[in-house]
Amino acid sequence: MNKFTLAAAGIAATLIFACSSRQIAPKPRGYYRIALPEKHTYALLSLKGYPYAFEVSTHATAAPSASRGSEPYWLDIHYPDYNATIFLSYKNTKNSYAQLIEDAHTLVYRHTIKADAITEQRFEHHDGKTFGYLYEIGGNAATNVQFYVTDSAKNFLRGSLYFNTHPNQDSLTPIIEFITEDIRHLFETVEWR
Repeated sequence: MNKFTLAAAGIAATLIFACSSRQIAPKPRGYYRIALPEKHTYALLSLKGYPYAFEVSTHATAAPSASRGSEPYWLDIHYPDYNATIFLSYKNTKNSYAQLIEDAHTLVYRHTIKADAITEQRFEHHDGKTFGYLYEIGGNAATNVQFYVTDSAKNFLRGSLYFNTHPNQDSLTPIIEFITEDIRHLFETVEWR
């Protein structure tokens, strides 16, 4: 047997075994399945002395803000099952209404570096005394939802949704959508005291 025949036989054997053997491929990256409740349920949140009240999800807990620099009437709404928090800050508008609106807008658009898109949705309560904006920030920004609600006369309530994890919109989307529904419900039920 010459070297050419031996090499051809080796190549043929390699091709036969390579084509018939099972090839190993890496598994695609996946995410944990997140079990969300089918129905949103709410309870009135009315803290003594606070200038506002609204309905909050029964899947969340609310507590006065413990953040450094927090001011009176600031509130944190925690979703312990999802490692998420809505941080609410309250301001009495006095003569600074236009500045508060501008600050809220600026805080949203600081995320344009990481955001794929930013959508604005205007809300107005049926009685016309409460309105605001909901900003949904697409992509892997630090916050995916920000909003403010006001009576344009005295009260201004601003909120931001944050997760205590690295931002990854692909895995967080179901939770973001779930909590955004709770934020919309807040808009519909907020009352000024």
